[in-house]
Amino acid sequence: MADHTPTSAVKTVPKPLDQHLRDMADCIRFLSMDAVQQAKSGHPGAPMGMADIATILFKDFMQFDAADPHWFDRDRFVLSNGHASMLLYSLLYLTGFKDMTLDQLKRFRQIGSKTAGHPEYKHADGIETTTGPLGQGVANAVGFALAERIMNAEFGDDLCKHWTYVFMGDGCLMEGISEEAISMAGHYKLGHLIAFWDNNSITIDGPTRLSVSDTEIERFRASGWHVQEIDGHDTDAIRDAITAARAVTDKPSMIACRTIIGFGFPTKAGTEKAHSDAPGEEEIAGARKILGWDSPPFVIPEPLLREWREIGTKGRTARMAWADRVKAAPAELRSEFERRNDGKLPAGWQKAIAAARSEFIASGKELATRTAGGAVLDHLAAAIPELLGGSADLTARTTQRQRA
Repeated sequence: MADHTPTSAVKTVPKPLDQHLRDMADCIRFLSMDAVQQAKSGHPGAPMGMADIATILFKDFMQFDAADPHWFDRDRFVLSNGHASMLLYSLLYLTGFKDMTLDQLKRFRQIGSKTAGHPEYKHADGIETTTGPLGQGVANAVGFALAERIMNAEFGDDLCKHWTYVFMGDGCLMEGISEEAISMAGHYKLGHLIAFWDNNSITIDGPTRLSVSDTEIERFRASGWHVQEIDGHDTDAIRDAITAARAVTDKPSMIACRTIIGFGFPTKAGTEKAHSDAPGEEEIAGARKILGWDSPPFVIPEPLLREWREIGTKGRTARMAWADRVKAAPAELRSEFERRNDGKLPAGWQKAIAAARSEFIASGKELATRTAGGAVLDHLAAAIPELLGGSADLTARTTQRQRA
């Protein structure tokens, strides 16, 4: 893991290639710092560092419709570094998800609010999964991407073809669960999965060199990923990298984004003090001056808010076209597709358990529990085609039938 940590705070910010895009990203930055400051708790650094990446991703690539958050063929966005939750909450508010109101942002980390401080599934529409423990979101994203490819193989591009995007930090990659998930994604060639590493070389305790020396770029390459390295504040480089990643469909992609944690803070940017401290009124005032942001706390200029809201509606045409394709699909295919999406089990699936039980009784043999469990899974796999399972070096003992 390359350490590019500055020896002191970053007191200036690079000039943007496109000031308008910087302004759009600053909507995320200032909502995030204002919410954390009001709560006197939270993690402003990562949202401020990854705001440019999020802006390009949502503006130019993410396909979703804020008016229909549960549209099946939407793209999925996972925030594995869940402590950066204000980035996600800000995006949901800006793009017009109805239950993520400005009041909810102002109630960040308060009891009963939808903005709990780490994304919680079903607390608000647009939160695809709960991400608290670091690395968990990486594994969730791999699961989402695997599910998308399986559904695509069974139902075709017309009914299922979308992307999974995941943001992840240094802490996510330090957790063991991430290594298992990364390996699995490379092995299964999950080409519709794109991960963005917030390569800021800072942890809550200081520079990453205090705790880790891994070369993450080579780690992902060794696991069969397509890898790129970019400046995470260069909007052209971000756009080009995502375009290149989407063109590689036989490998998952990782984009290592060199960023400045707490981008815009006058004394804390680039240091651990931007990670999880409330910034303080003086620091926020300095950020407003550095970034040229004149709006008061929690106020987004109307032209910028209008443009963000338009981003939240741009997937509507695609959603309606998808709905028409579902309606036009052959009746049997459509019925099976809708059953799975509704979370319903096939009719008569319980007979599989009864059949396994009858076999056990007829054999009269004593069986190890895991062997018996494998036999039951074999019967269930035939009755429930969407059932997936796996184990480490125990496949023969837990299920005898494998899928090609």
